[in-house]
Amino acid sequence: MQLSHTRPVVSAAFDEPNLVSSAGLVPAMALAGEARLRELGDEHLSVPTDKGANAGLKLSGLVAGMTAGADSIDDMALLRHGAMGKVFAGIYAPSTLGSFLRAFTFGHVRQADAIASRFLINLTQRTALLGETADTATVMVDIDDTIVEVHGYQKQGAGFGYSGVRGLNAVLATVSSQTFAPVIAAQRLRNGSAGSPRGATRLATDALALIRRTHLAGRDVLVRADSAFYSHALVTAALKAGANVSITVRMDPAVKRAIAGIAETAWTTIKYTDAVYDETTRTWNSRAEVAEVPFTAFTSKNKTDQVPGRLVVRRIPDLNPRNSEGQDTLFDSWRFHAFFTTTDTTEMDTVAADQTHRAHAVIENVHADLKASALAHLPSGVFNANAAWLVCAVMAFNLTRAAATLTKTPTLTRATTATIRRKLITVPARIATSARRLTLHLPTNWPWQTAWSTLYNALFPRPATTHT
Repeated sequence: MQLSHTRPVVSAAFDEPNLVSSAGLVPAMALAGEARLRELGDEHLSVPTDKGANAGLKLSGLVAGMTAGADSIDDMALLRHGAMGKVFAGIYAPSTLGSFLRAFTFGHVRQADAIASRFLINLTQRTALLGETADTATVMVDIDDTIVEVHGYQKQGAGFGYSGVRGLNAVLATVSSQTFAPVIAAQRLRNGSAGSPRGATRLATDALALIRRTHLAGRDVLVRADSAFYSHALVTAALKAGANVSITVRMDPAVKRAIAGIAETAWTTIKYTDAVYDETTRTWNSRAEVAEVPFTAFTSKNKTDQVPGRLVVRRIPDLNPRNSEGQDTLFDSWRFHAFFTTTDTTEMDTVAADQTHRAHAVIENVHADLKASALAHLPSGVFNANAAWLVCAVMAFNLTRAAATLTKTPTLTRATTATIRRKLITVPARIATSARRLTLHLPTNWPWQTAWSTLYNALFPRPATTHT
């Protein structure tokens, strides 16, 4: 592709009042309206009147901007161009939205958390965001945190955590299954030096409570996390809520003794990095192996507080042993990765348990997705404003995913939100007005025209008028 030279001069002017750059916001915000986002904001947010007037509209504006790709308060200006004022009402200036966020206290952030959970539930009633009601697959709740890097010394709560990067710590709980992509069920923003398990138990119980309020209630639930979240409080809270756990354990003396007691004949070869499948024997040629042993967690607690389960161990050869000079070792040196699970062997054998636990890495994709969109920055110097920004980012994430499910397009349903925005949201259109009716004139030959029209038709009583 190159610039066309069919005309001697190419000129440009910002003089078209009937254009919008993100026509996909029309069906997206219609879906947000059906999920009562504005009403929830008005009902549950008690931000002081001087800053919080029309709280529902301002909250909707923040979510709309993030859905369209805004990653800072200044970016909210993308809602104030061309014919956006003809299509949408209640469009606020970025400075107004910034003042609104800075008026948040910790209590207001918790109110926003409640709005986000109710908004998600309403979305699930209108879309297949959490799969179909007939599905029976196990529901996975994944918990993990990430550091959102910040710069400068004006950010409240910024600090150096486990990553060595100056930032704020965001912890998420996602819900997923074999039949639907991860959805964020709960979120918290902590100071940068906060330990990973801080507040994780409450986060897990919030996510599990949300599941019980949707059509997922009654399904098997498995809570997955890494070793930073291995604690008696989290495990017992999950079990009390009716869920099983699959959590990486630390290599403490009790775990090492349990691994040492595994018989050499108990190890099973698994599919792993660089594995080759042998069609003749129908087995994997791999150096990675798994085994399990009965294990009781938290033996330092009273006997009634101890948790029985299984210790599933994966071992791979240590290709970089500490003693790398001199004579080769006489025996293989192994690296071990162990996790504790309360699932039953009849439900999930050793190999399946290992594969299921490794799929916990899906939450890293959610972190990357958020950081590639609204969470690219934490825009305010005020901690509670940034905490509210995180909640809005989560609502925009879930709204974008919900909109994609209405297209009935499998590739879009599981795509990243950046892909969904590019194909469905940031579609340019020209507005035409006739007899008090607005018509969106979208680009001809738009590659995802069918998906966009399916989304539009699902939200408006009359079919979309798409001119070709």
